[in-house]
Amino acid sequence: MATSHPFLLYGATGFTGRLLARAAQERGLRPILGGRNEARLAALASELGLEYRVASLGSGLDTALREVGAVLHAAGPFSSTFRPMVEACLRTATHYLDFSGEVLAIEGVFQHDAEARRRGVMLMPGVGFDVVPSDCLALHVARRLRGARRLLLGISGLEVISRGSFRTLAEGAGQPIRLRRGGRISEAAPGSLQRELDFGAGPRPSLAMSWGDVSSAYYSTGIPDIEVYCEAIPALQMMVMANRWAGGLLAAPPGRLWLELQAQALPEGPTDAERAGRHGVIVAEVEDAAGRRVRARLRTPEAYAFSCITGLAIVERVLAGDWEPGAQTPARVYGPDFVLAFPGVLREEL
Repeated sequence: MATSHPFLLYGATGFTGRLLARAAQERGLRPILGGRNEARLAALASELGLEYRVASLGSGLDTALREVGAVLHAAGPFSSTFRPMVEACLRTATHYLDFSGEVLAIEGVFQHDAEARRRGVMLMPGVGFDVVPSDCLALHVARRLRGARRLLLGISGLEVISRGSFRTLAEGAGQPIRLRRGGRISEAAPGSLQRELDFGAGPRPSLAMSWGDVSSAYYSTGIPDIEVYCEAIPALQMMVMANRWAGGLLAAPPGRLWLELQAQALPEGPTDAERAGRHGVIVAEVEDAAGRRVRARLRTPEAYAFSCITGLAIVERVLAGDWEPGAQTPARVYGPDFVLAFPGVLREEL
């Protein structure tokens, strides 16, 4: 049910932010637009007939959060942006939601769990395609196999990405792949873990990636060993191999500059035509100590469109009072079937 209570959409003038602002208006929501660039904010606010507030992540956030029920944080890379926003939300007793799919950023949010509980605030990272569908599917298969010790997730449908998503991927240059072993974040060399996964059209080569569920699925399911794979489309293969063989060079200042120039050369995001007709697919497999396995697959609408749908749906729930204090995951609060309420989502047991 739509609500007229205000929430701050921070990062509103980015690619995902603009999609969210327009989708919110279509749902009858009236977010306050937030960001650093006043000229761009003013133009978007004028177009949509919305209020805006200018604040950087270094100053002005407390003022921007005045009388705001929740923040929908869409300004990445979240490894750089989550902390000041979370801290401002804790100071002002504002619920925090973001679109992070970054392992260490989600872990960082969960480090604030105790303080969030004391202040009666919910902190929920990963309210978009990263990580709502995979989080819900992970909890679904975990409940079908009690005592599971291993969780494998596979992601497909990432053929087109925004400039901001490229910058997030580029942050991983020179960094290992992150997974979970024995309940702890562990590391593996880029390209060292490969699997064939069936996303609905037969087995496809897939590469282990640092994906948010390495963090979030642990808090949703309690499963101690977690790996996440992405379908090995050519662009991903090239990035993984570049990271494997030249990661040190790319992590150095000249390499960072080169990656930023590549980002600036990209369009801000895929066009409506490029996104049309695409969809996402998640596969999940759990295994217990006896070797018993349970598998399932989930199909969703295109990733950017689906992020708008899930993110705004969670905002509506929070503003209506449907939230739990502390650092939370979507599936832990709203259940494994939450994702099935959206049009175009299909879950099948394998």
